[in-house]
Amino acid sequence: MIMKSPIMKLAALAFSISLTLSTVTPAIANGEESAIIGKVSISEQSYFELKQIHLTTSQNSKLAVIQISIHNGGSSALKVIDYWIRLKNKSGSQFSARSLPSDKDKTYVAPGSSVDMTYYANVNENTQLQDLVVEFMNWDLNRTKFERVLGEVSVPDTYTDVTPSQEGSILRVGETDIKASIKKLVSNKNEKYHVPTVYLTLENVGSNAITIPAYLFSIRTAEGLLYPLETKGLKDLAIKPKESKEIQLSGTIPIAVSSDHWELVITETATDLKINLPVAAFQLPAATLNQGGSIGKAYSFTSKSGVYTAEMNALYRLPWEDQDLVSADITLSNKGPDTLSIPNLTGYFLLDDAVKIEANVVQTASAVGIASDSSLNLQMVGKIPYTSKYSRMKLVLQEKESDTVTTDVVEFTSQSELLAIPFHSLDQPYTLDDAGRKTNFKIRSLNRYTSQTSSLVIAQVEATNMEKRYTAPTKLVAHFRAADGTVLPASVAEVKNKVSPNGTALLNVSASLPKGFSTENMHLIIGESVTEGKLTESGGKPDSYVKPVAFMLPEVKADVKDSLKNVIVYPYQISLYQFGSMVENSTFTLKFNYEISREGYLETNVDGHKLVLVFEDGGGEKSFEKSFEMKDFDPVEGETPKTVGTKLKIGKHENFKIQVTDADLIFKSSFLKQYKLSLYDEFQGQRKLLATQKADWFITTD
Repeated sequence: MIMKSPIMKLAALAFSISLTLSTVTPAIANGEESAIIGKVSISEQSYFELKQIHLTTSQNSKLAVIQISIHNGGSSALKVIDYWIRLKNKSGSQFSARSLPSDKDKTYVAPGSSVDMTYYANVNENTQLQDLVVEFMNWDLNRTKFERVLGEVSVPDTYTDVTPSQEGSILRVGETDIKASIKKLVSNKNEKYHVPTVYLTLENVGSNAITIPAYLFSIRTAEGLLYPLETKGLKDLAIKPKESKEIQLSGTIPIAVSSDHWELVITETATDLKINLPVAAFQLPAATLNQGGSIGKAYSFTSKSGVYTAEMNALYRLPWEDQDLVSADITLSNKGPDTLSIPNLTGYFLLDDAVKIEANVVQTASAVGIASDSSLNLQMVGKIPYTSKYSRMKLVLQEKESDTVTTDVVEFTSQSELLAIPFHSLDQPYTLDDAGRKTNFKIRSLNRYTSQTSSLVIAQVEATNMEKRYTAPTKLVAHFRAADGTVLPASVAEVKNKVSPNGTALLNVSASLPKGFSTENMHLIIGESVTEGKLTESGGKPDSYVKPVAFMLPEVKADVKDSLKNVIVYPYQISLYQFGSMVENSTFTLKFNYEISREGYLETNVDGHKLVLVFEDGGGEKSFEKSFEMKDFDPVEGETPKTVGTKLKIGKHENFKIQVTDADLIFKSSFLKQYKLSLYDEFQGQRKLLATQKADWFITTD
C-alpha cells in the first residue's frame, strides 16, 4: 500500500484535467498517412509510434502538440494510464507535456488494436522542431521514481510539419479521415494590404459522414507572423463519404509584409485550456493575380463580405451624341454557401496603358444581395471622343472600401475584342433578364411622317412585363442606325403608368430625318437609360445607357386606305362613316358617325399625336381641317361626347358634327362635284396619310 499510493497520486494528477475538446487527430506530415517519425517498443508485440509533432507560436512561447499511437499486439488489454510521454530538447531541458482532456476516456488498448493520444507542451521561443526529443515512459514499481524510460525518438533534421502545396494531408476527425488540400491562392492588394483568398478542398476518405469542427485558419509568413483568415462555407459543414467540399478563406495582410513563402495554418480552439491546438499546416502555392483576364473568363476576388467571381461577358463601343460610350457587361457571382452583400464597386478603363477613362458601375437588377450559387449583372460605362482610336483596352474593377481607400480587385484586358451589338430579327424578341424588371421587347411597326422640309420616323416597340408584379416600364435610350452607319438619336415617349403582369407597354420611338433620307435596312438600337451611374428614374435626363441591343426594322407602312373605315393607328382602330353635308345661313356642317376601339389593353403614350380630318372641295378651291388629340380618345371619368363636344372618344357614336362658318367656303365650293375627305396621323407637325374617301354633296354616305 505504501508503494501504491504515490502511483495512484501520480496517475490521478496525470488525468486530473476534466475539460472537453472535440477529438481531432492532426495532419500526417507531407500527406503520408502511413509515415511516422519513430517507433519505440513496449514489448515484443506492442509498441509506441510518434506519428506527428507540430510547433506553433503561442503568445510569448511556442506550443508543441505531439500525437502518438499505442499499438497492442498482445493477448491482453493494456492500461493507457500506465504509459505517457516526456518532452525535452537535445540539450536536456524538459517541458511538461499533458494529454488532451478529450483523451481522458481512453483507458484501455484492446488486444489487436491501437489508440491515438495527443499531448501538448509549452516550449521556449527559440525551440525548433529538430531540437525536440520525445521520451516514452511507463510505471515501474521496482524503480526508485516508479518510472522507466522505454525509449526516445528525436525529431529528424529532414522532418517538417508543413505539407507541400501540391500534396494533401489527412485530418483525423473523430474516427474519420478527411483529406485536406490547397486548390489555389488568389491575392490582390491595395494601398495598405494584401488581400489573399485560399481555396481549401476537404474530402471525406472515410466511411462515415462527418461534420467539420470549427477550425481556425491563419496565414503564417516567412517571419513566423500569423494573420487570421475568415471562413466562408465551414459552419456546420457536413461531408458524406467520398464527397468533397470547397471552402474559401480570406483576410488581409499589411502590404509591408513579404508575400513570399506563406503557409496556411489550421488550428482548433481548446476553449477551457485557452490555447489553439495546431491541426495542420500547408505551404501555399504562388498567388494567382486577378489581372490579364479577357472576355468570357471568370476571376475571383475577396472583399470584407466574402469571395466573389467576376466575368466580363461583353465590351461595346456605343454612339452617344458627339461622343462614344465604352460599356462592359459584367456578371458578379457568389459560388459560396452564404448570401453575400453587393460590394461597393467602381472602376475605370485604361486605353493603351496611358489614357484613364473614369467609369460608373451600374446595377441593372433590383437586388440587395447575391444568394448562394447565384449571380448579379453589372454594367461599367465611360465616355470617350467618338474619334478616339486605340489598340488595347484594360478594364480595372475596384472596390471602394472608404472615401480614401480603393482596392483593385480584378483586371480585364481586351486587344480588339469589342463585340457587335446583339442583333435581333423581326421574329426574334429580346428578353431583358434584369431581376425585378424582366421584359420582352419586339418591334411592331415602322412609320414615316413628312412635311415640306423634313420627315420623321417612328418605330413602335412592344415591351411586355414578364414579372409577377406591376412594374414601371424600363427607361430606354434609342438610336436609329442607317445602312451606311449614320447614327440618328431618337426620343422614346415615356409610359408613366405601371404595366400589369403579362401586360404590354407600347413605346413610340421617334427621330427626325433629312428630307429624302432612306430608311431601307435601317436598324433600331436601344439600351437601358442611365443617369449619374444609376438607372434613370421617371422624369430623369439620361447621360448614358447600357445593355445595348439592335433590332431589324420592317419596311415603312405606306399603304393608304380608300375608305375611312377600319383605319389602324395602333393601338386604336378608327372608323368614320355615314358622312352627310349641309349648308345653311353661311354655315357648313359635316356630320358623321364614328367608332373607335382599342386593340387589347396596353399602356402607351400618344401625347402629341393628332388624328386630322381634312376636307377638300372637288373643285380644289377651298378646304378645311379638324384635329383631334389622340390622348383624348381614352375615357375620362365624367366625360361624354355631349360634354366634350369637339373630342373623339372610344366607343360607337352618332351624329358628330363639324361646323364651319365661312362665306368663302360656301360661295367657292363646287356643289355639283364630289368632295374628298382625308385622314392623317400627325406628330410634331409632320403627317402620315392613313386614308382618303370621296363623297357626294348633300347625300349621306354608307
